[in-house]
Amino acid sequence: MVLVTGGTGLVGSHLILRLVLSKIKVRAIYRSQEKLQQVKKVFSYYQDDVQSIFDQIDWIQGDILDLPSLEYAFLDVKQVYHAAALISFDPKDFKKLRKVNVEGTANIVNLCIHHNIEKLCYVSTIGTIGRSLRGKEATEENDWNELYTNVYALTKKSAEMEVWRGTQENLDAVIVNPGVIIGPGFWANGSGKLFTTVNRGYSFYPPGGTGFVSVNDVVQIMMKLMESSIKNERFILVAENLSFKEAISLTAKHIEKKIPSKRLKKWQLKIGRYFDFFKTLITGKPRTITKNSVYSLLHPETYSSTKIRTALGFEFESVEHSIAFSAKKYITEHHSSN
Repeated sequence: MVLVTGGTGLVGSHLILRLVLSKIKVRAIYRSQEKLQQVKKVFSYYQDDVQSIFDQIDWIQGDILDLPSLEYAFLDVKQVYHAAALISFDPKDFKKLRKVNVEGTANIVNLCIHHNIEKLCYVSTIGTIGRSLRGKEATEENDWNELYTNVYALTKKSAEMEVWRGTQENLDAVIVNPGVIIGPGFWANGSGKLFTTVNRGYSFYPPGGTGFVSVNDVVQIMMKLMESSIKNERFILVAENLSFKEAISLTAKHIEKKIPSKRLKKWQLKIGRYFDFFKTLITGKPRTITKNSVYSLLHPETYSSTKIRTALGFEFESVEHSIAFSAKKYITEHHSSN
């Protein structure tokens, strides 16, 4: 039996599907019935008999901050995939982010140690990798500092420290650091916003760039790492480094929208940041443009996936292929809802 936290998210739902199809017994934690419906939607992108697959999963209603529910979830479990996280880049959410991402991960690590779990796979972020310098791709060995780091990455870095603590207490673990994960079904957050934003037909694109990877590649690598003898290592998961212009252009191409042609200037982003700040004061909605996000939009970052390619002999699918698949699902849902 394997346990999956964050099973109703983008990575978690895709991971659960692949585990079940691989005839692996799965237990997954969920928080609400609404989120379970989201999982079924993701399954429907790949399989026709959704309910039979869904019924093979041992669903446990719980929370990574609720120790009693976690104790039950860990019974008879051999491996744990920890994909649960709170995602926000708003500095006001820092305390909540620390609570879920750091304390929640500490709970998972402690229970893994207590229950003699064979291996833990933790889903982190590329944001905890040191920035690329002097035109060189960043690797797992790059020095990391907090300068221009968003609050989400800060808490994920602390969560990684909890995992490394576990390895000092004889817990075998692997950490994956994916770039921007492309996959269908979660159009209101994460990379899903790429599709909803491009669909509005904006003319501008930011000058920066980063690493991108398919959600299916991410879960495939996670499973291969857990099946392997590899332990106590972290791996960058990036199929391709793209400029934001390239990523937005590919998305526009596949959802049949006009490709943006105007490069955003630094002053425009700074003005947008101040407008966003006042909008938050007035409406109470979360910040979307912060000092750190402006920096990221202006400065391209590139990452090396040599370590995982070598360790597993893995070949990534092209980013355009994953964008095209997600765009197809987005178009179907968007048109059916209008």
